[in-house]
Amino acid sequence: MEAVIKVGGSLAHDLGELKQLCRVLSRLAGKHSVLIVPGGGEFADAVRRLDSKLNLPSHVTHRMAVLAMDQYGLMLSALTPNSKNVETLDEAERVSRRKLLPILLASKLVLGTDMLEESWDVTSDSISAYIAEKLGVKKLLLVKDVDGVFDKNPKKHVDAKLLEAVGVKELSKIGGSCVDKYLPKLLENSGFDCYVVNGKHPSRVTRIIEGGEAACTKISAGK
Repeated sequence: MEAVIKVGGSLAHDLGELKQLCRVLSRLAGKHSVLIVPGGGEFADAVRRLDSKLNLPSHVTHRMAVLAMDQYGLMLSALTPNSKNVETLDEAERVSRRKLLPILLASKLVLGTDMLEESWDVTSDSISAYIAEKLGVKKLLLVKDVDGVFDKNPKKHVDAKLLEAVGVKELSKIGGSCVDKYLPKLLENSGFDCYVVNGKHPSRVTRIIEGGEAACTKISAGK
């Protein structure tokens, strides 16, 4: 497997753009071996809202949020030509060899491990990094609705600047970071590079997979 691509749930806010991305990912699978890890999107947001009202135990909300990723994964598969939902990494490899796009329903894999913290600090970002490490890929793409990581929060500061590259140690200190809090810990000793890229511009995803240049933030691997 060449790369893991996490498709953020925020991209579902514009279904037209999401469908375009799904078509590009489908074509990409015909030339490259990639695995899609879904975000949680509105399904995970519903869990957050319930948790804010009920103050549920962390192990319960963690399980609910991971299952939310499965729901988004089922939706992505319905929108993506030549795709197939998978539950294991071995199955993902077999599907990819058939030039289909595997979309992981991650709950079986993730809920069966104690390697990830059970808190809101762990989202599909960290889960994608965990899966990338297990697969031994060289690239992890976190596909979101923003261009990358900024030096400060772009929603609050109009002068925020996109960072083309950032080290793992600096990542957790940046106010404009759009990744979860646990991700730097997983990337610190990883064997792959991580890219934060805007899924509203699907050609950027293709260029990164194919070794070209694209507007994004590259987070350097720890190893």
